[in-house]
Amino acid sequence: MSGDIEAIGAAVTAGLAGRAVEPRHGGPDGHGSPRCLNCGTSLIGSHCHRCGQRVDVHRSFGAIGHDLVHAIFHFEGKIWNTLPLLAWRPGDLTRRYIHGERASFISPLALFLFAVFLTYAVLAMVGSGGGVGEGISKAAATQTQSNALSAGFQEEMAKVETRLAQKQLAPAERQKLERERDMLVKSAAYLGLRPAMTQAERDKGPPVLDDPADQMMTGVDFLARTKVDTGIAFIDHGFEKANANPGLLLYKLQANAYKFAWALIPLSLPFLWLLYPFSRRFHTYDHFVFVTYSISFMLLLFVVVRLLNLTVLGEVATFLAIFYVPFHMVRQLRGAYRSSRLGALVRGTLLLFFSLFAVTTFMLLLLALGIMG
Repeated sequence: MSGDIEAIGAAVTAGLAGRAVEPRHGGPDGHGSPRCLNCGTSLIGSHCHRCGQRVDVHRSFGAIGHDLVHAIFHFEGKIWNTLPLLAWRPGDLTRRYIHGERASFISPLALFLFAVFLTYAVLAMVGSGGGVGEGISKAAATQTQSNALSAGFQEEMAKVETRLAQKQLAPAERQKLERERDMLVKSAAYLGLRPAMTQAERDKGPPVLDDPADQMMTGVDFLARTKVDTGIAFIDHGFEKANANPGLLLYKLQANAYKFAWALIPLSLPFLWLLYPFSRRFHTYDHFVFVTYSISFMLLLFVVVRLLNLTVLGEVATFLAIFYVPFHMVRQLRGAYRSSRLGALVRGTLLLFFSLFAVTTFMLLLLALGIMG
């Protein structure tokens, strides 16, 4: 229940964040006012021409619900103008926004903020889905528990070995400690707790498995039993914490992905510039609009597919989405930059690989933040 409340709160915050970037616009309501209640400017029309505030300011109870729905969904026509173009004609949307048609569309940054918060809200309510995501979470939690038990056994074993090392120890007491040591060894073997990794095992590396969840579990176990020694104290300490508690590391990765999703934009901009190097026709702002709209669409598509995965159409939706993503990239390139079909196809293929590289870099950044945090 608390997770659902947090998810709803995230969705509300999404709308508010979008409103912070995207000023609202509305049509005339038939009421006039001699001066703006916000800045005092003489009014002409339904909005103040100086600050943009509407003339009609409601103070009724019903206005609370109206403002809430309006803040979340932007029900003023802009969302219905933006989403169809974003889904099917993204190049036209990008080009028209760049060239000045902005009052009719949601700005790319406002849409991006909303998409990020909506993705977080949906994942908080329904989860990331079965398969790899839940398998990784379960593997990390299992390994965290195993590491905690292993640390406890090692501590108890160290105490027993320290006492056995005493020369002035009574025979009866020594026999008791030896039995305790044997019991600890058998208990560790029964629970599957493995000793520190040998150099031969470390050089061999973790085995390659078919199941992603099993592969994750094996990889985490390999890292947990491998002592990292880079010579840099804070890095080694970070790896020790990550190895001891991979469940906490996974939680940090998820939290940081939500907080630092905006980093995908600057990470992607250089790659898009490489598609049109030294071009005077296109500027950094043009690439920014393209990238932000594109990432927003991918997030919204992920949300739709995730929700459809809860129905019988889940597998079909996933299959179609996999093929639609590169098609959407090529279509946006062709429409936004007026590229030829061949040029858009070549650049779209490069952009797909660039996107994978940017996402990989983003994940490595999140991993570094999780380890260092």
